[in-house]
Amino acid sequence: MTRMSVSEAAKQAEYPLFIPFIMAGDPDSAATIDLALTLQEAGAHILELGIPYSDPLADGPVLQRSAKRALEQGMSLDRAIRLVPEMRKKGVTIPVIIFTYFNPVLQMGEKTFLNRVKENEADGVLIPDLPYEESQELSNNAKEKGLANISLVAPTSTTRIEKIAKKAEGFLYCVSSLGVTGTRESFSEEAYTFIKNVNSASTVPVAVGFGISKPEHVESLNGVCNGVIVGSAIMKKVEEYLSDLSHEEKNKQIALQNIKTFVSSLISS
Repeated sequence: MTRMSVSEAAKQAEYPLFIPFIMAGDPDSAATIDLALTLQEAGAHILELGIPYSDPLADGPVLQRSAKRALEQGMSLDRAIRLVPEMRKKGVTIPVIIFTYFNPVLQMGEKTFLNRVKENEADGVLIPDLPYEESQELSNNAKEKGLANISLVAPTSTTRIEKIAKKAEGFLYCVSSLGVTGTRESFSEEAYTFIKNVNSASTVPVAVGFGISKPEHVESLNGVCNGVIVGSAIMKKVEEYLSDLSHEEKNKQIALQNIKTFVSSLISS
């Protein structure tokens, strides 16, 4: 079976294009693989597989705790990438994006990193702390391998929005607000104006992240962008079911079903 590319999956998705984020290795490798399949069953179009990092630039408290737990389990960039083929064996067919900070990539070597991403059946990369102006070589090398290098725009991008948006591949990650990841009560009028401006400048589907945690958030963005990225809200649920996810199979299945129900409620109302 031929997998869809990131671009194809993003373009074909009806609103909301749903892109969940999970942290590789939290609470363990087996649970990460099960979560990937569960999220696909819940309606995910693309999956972001986060690499735990000791000094995350944009991660809020929930993802910081998640990364700490994963690092304590011995998770690394290389081990996380190698989870993707295991996900494929379990039945995950949606595109998988490797979400990592640049330091682990630098340590591995850019070319080695991209080779391993490709060899292990992932479909793209997202490096939030690699500025657009410094990412062109990596983008070109990724494109040669058929991998998408996902770009981000934030409220601080200001005069760079149009330049970044026009070069975006697959989908454009629109950071809803300043600060770090985490759940929020609502979005400001300025945030909606910013998202609309990004959407009008983009040549690819726009997905909004940072703070999406309620069905009302998803509803309010309908007509403003193409979809949503949900990370902290999902990993908060994982944190709630930590012991169940890493122990008895019966308890794990109940926990996975509860997470699936929560995710489905976000995007199906």
